[in-house]
Amino acid sequence: MTDGLSNEVIAGTFDLARQGRLGPLGEMLDAGVPVDVRNPRGDTLLIIAAYAEQTDVVADLIARGADKDAVNANGQTAVSCAVFRRNEPLLRMLLAAGADQDAGAHTAREVADQFQLTEMRAVLDSY
Repeated sequence: MTDGLSNEVIAGTFDLARQGRLGPLGEMLDAGVPVDVRNPRGDTLLIIAAYAEQTDVVADLIARGADKDAVNANGQTAVSCAVFRRNEPLLRMLLAAGADQDAGAHTAREVADQFQLTEMRAVLDSY
């Protein structure tokens, strides 16, 4: 799903998402980088931004139509990343946008239970 983009462009785009550099990331997306581009591990920009706790980037990617339920090669989703990182505002944003907490091989509930994240499990149970 790289649509002929160079590895450097893809890597740079993922770096922008990870670093929360919303302006340059938006420019890359506006220039044609697909919002659901994947890196070699199957991560999407949304998964990377969620793991890096870049709330503004996550909000922008959702607004641009990013696949909220994309699963990487490790069975992880943006929601499971938000749970793992214990980021309640980010988790609530993803759930409110319609992300499926049961997607992936390691669902958000399973991650919350595995790491005994009772506060995150309570948020999940409220949706």
